[in-house]
Amino acid sequence: MKLNFTYILLLFSLLFTSSVFSQGDSTSTLDYAAPKEYIIGGIEVSGANFTDKNVIKLLSGLVVGDKIKIPGDKTTDAIKALWKQGLFENIKIYQDKIIGKDVFLRIDITERPRLSRFAFKGKVRKNEADEIRGKIRLVREKVVTDYALGFVQNTVRDYFVNKGYYNAKVSITQEADRTTKTPHTIVYINVARGKKVRIKALTFHGNNTIASWKLRRKMEDSKPFRAYNPFNSGKYLEENLDKDLPAVIAKYNSKGYRDARVVRDTVTFVSRKRVKIDVYLEEGHKFYFGKFKWFGNTKYRSGQLDTILNIKPGDVFDQSHLEQKLFNNPNGFDISSLYMDDGYLFFQVNPQESNIHNDTIDFDIQMYEGKQAIINKVTVRGNDKTNDHVIYREIRTRPGQLFRRSDIMRTTRELATLGYFDPEKLDVKPIPNPAEGTVDIEYVVEEKPNDQITLSGGWGGGRLIGTLGVTFNNFSMRNFFKKDSWRPLPTGDGQRFSVQAQTNGLFYQSYNISFTEPWLGGKKPNSLTVSAFHSSFSNGEKKKINGEPNPNRSVMNIIGGSIGLGKRLKWPDDYFQIFANLSYNYYDLYKYPYFVLSTGFANDINLGLNISRNSVDAPIYPKNGSNFVFHGQWTPPYSAFNGKNYIDATPQQRYKFIEYQKYKFTAEWYTQLTNQRAAEGKTSRNLVLRTKVGFGFLTYYNKDVGVSPFERFYLGGSGLSGYQNFVAREIIGLRGYTDNSLSSAQGDPICSRYTMELRYPVTLNPQATIFVLGFAEAGNSWSSYKQYNPFQVKRSAGFGLRVFLPMFGLLGVDYGWGFDNVPGNPGIGNGKGQFHFTIGGQLGEM
Repeated sequence: MKLNFTYILLLFSLLFTSSVFSQGDSTSTLDYAAPKEYIIGGIEVSGANFTDKNVIKLLSGLVVGDKIKIPGDKTTDAIKALWKQGLFENIKIYQDKIIGKDVFLRIDITERPRLSRFAFKGKVRKNEADEIRGKIRLVREKVVTDYALGFVQNTVRDYFVNKGYYNAKVSITQEADRTTKTPHTIVYINVARGKKVRIKALTFHGNNTIASWKLRRKMEDSKPFRAYNPFNSGKYLEENLDKDLPAVIAKYNSKGYRDARVVRDTVTFVSRKRVKIDVYLEEGHKFYFGKFKWFGNTKYRSGQLDTILNIKPGDVFDQSHLEQKLFNNPNGFDISSLYMDDGYLFFQVNPQESNIHNDTIDFDIQMYEGKQAIINKVTVRGNDKTNDHVIYREIRTRPGQLFRRSDIMRTTRELATLGYFDPEKLDVKPIPNPAEGTVDIEYVVEEKPNDQITLSGGWGGGRLIGTLGVTFNNFSMRNFFKKDSWRPLPTGDGQRFSVQAQTNGLFYQSYNISFTEPWLGGKKPNSLTVSAFHSSFSNGEKKKINGEPNPNRSVMNIIGGSIGLGKRLKWPDDYFQIFANLSYNYYDLYKYPYFVLSTGFANDINLGLNISRNSVDAPIYPKNGSNFVFHGQWTPPYSAFNGKNYIDATPQQRYKFIEYQKYKFTAEWYTQLTNQRAAEGKTSRNLVLRTKVGFGFLTYYNKDVGVSPFERFYLGGSGLSGYQNFVAREIIGLRGYTDNSLSSAQGDPICSRYTMELRYPVTLNPQATIFVLGFAEAGNSWSSYKQYNPFQVKRSAGFGLRVFLPMFGLLGVDYGWGFDNVPGNPGIGNGKGQFHFTIGGQLGEM
């Protein structure tokens, strides 16, 4: 009733504007048939407590000095203009006085009340109220207009409808705030959410060729509710049904039923909180591809295009498959890629049905090749932290080159793998100029935090081991001594600088520092890495007692460093890299019982070589690509030239200079299993399969020397025991079993591990990337090559959660069941389960 009264008041004001004019000159009268013309001599405003009076004058359109007819349209237009602002409940324009030809006006307004506060009534949880507050944008002192109240009412109802409360009712009531001097109102949002409406049954009618359960799988957001499925809420929303039904038709289209359609759908309430959906289909006839004829192609012969298209007469008709082969095939080559990778940016292709005979469809493919496009300018936008040269050196599209779509896709991949930018926000904007035959390319990036405070935790020797460190992934050493560059750190040159400390108290301490320059010299992608460390392992006894060395103390101190050079290769392709490093480790042991050499010292000088091929599309949550790594590590074969008798040598003589050969091979694949597309402004979430195999071998040059007691493999657990994380041992995880439980106490020279993970992202926000996973893995280690059997493994399975925070790295928790018996350790395996908690853990290299 209030809204109707407002409109009546407005109508009354417009129709009878002239009646509110009072005469300053008693001798003047208003003649409605013959309006008089005046000059506005002055304007006064009354009733304005909040709104600026000058603004009201400006909004009215009335200006001192202007001519005005009274009665006339200008006063009516002024009222309309002020009313449109929605700020006033009542508007009147008075004639104060007339002096000669001058008329003096007064605008009298009654302001709408301001918001004092608002509150929810009804069953609204605190977290729901917090979410709604962020959507309705109600703030204190805001003018309470009908539009604002309507927006609030609709927004709140939509919020509850989207949660499945289809019958939710929302109303708005107001109460005058008596505690304020000026008009204020308290707004109450009354919510009656009702019962959550879920889908009880979804039935298809008329589907004779495709089973109903296959069609239900296509109804992504309109599946029947099942209490045992936590990933399906089963809530009913009209817009979800409208969105899902085209997917059913797309399923039919992919099977050749191009004329399939939804005849009608009905929604029936079977109870207050359950609906039944019936979908009636008309399948139509099944069609097949016929002949293809090409028109307009001069660059490639029709036979070559037929080979790329790879659709034969008699193949089941599928429009989406045809479009993929013509425009963008995610699993292989297509016609557009053929042309666009050869500079034909202006290329166009248009398939037209030329003949339909019986159940066969022939196509004419009309093509416009255009001319090859040359890249004119390449620019980057959005990098407010990373220096331009760091980005430009990764870009494959150069001015003066032919345009190639594959170069753009590769550049996008390279920028994503840098780790400096949000991969979901990377964008490429080609700006073509057909008249000149050129194209400008703009890469749009969005920086994300990538420096890390490393907090690693794990168990070793029955004790908690913690790690504290900082890693700067986009460091700038050349600006280190420039005061203005410390904001808060010198960044932007793509270098990596890391400092780390690791300890569990008296038993273990380790300190590590490393630096990597990925483009040594700045012209080619040749990397330089230097590192140094110191570690100490003991039984926890004090060094001295009463100023004398403690005879009960056992300890191993290690000091070492390395320098490495890396290079990107162009053959066999430019995904290959090679990295070589020279390392030196010095071991000083005293009564340390875990090695054959318990007291003494040892030197480890080794050359390492890594050959890898990495085509993974993103560093944190990869969806596609693979990573193959071969690693070799060799010490000099001292026994071949030092003339020692190793058969009778003491441990100190045997291991003064350690000699060994070590080889590892890992292969890892990422496969995106689903292809869900996200709505505009959101990121797509797809199921990804990760598979990995790894093999490690430690061997010797001289049988008399034997296998080195250092660099052996220790299998089992989370792979994050922390002990000898840098040297001496290699820790390999196998979830479902305790740490190091699947290898001998001295470690083993042979190890194999096989992993399969099914991953699904909860959120890909760069501020917090979260995904869940289910895993199945198997592995084992062997003490001799005679025992080695890569199929004789310990198996496990389980599930886990990963959270990547830019400042802390990867945090993970897994629960795994070990299925197999572990000899000598009946407390693990045999179907028993256990948690594995890691912060920054990578579960070993294999």
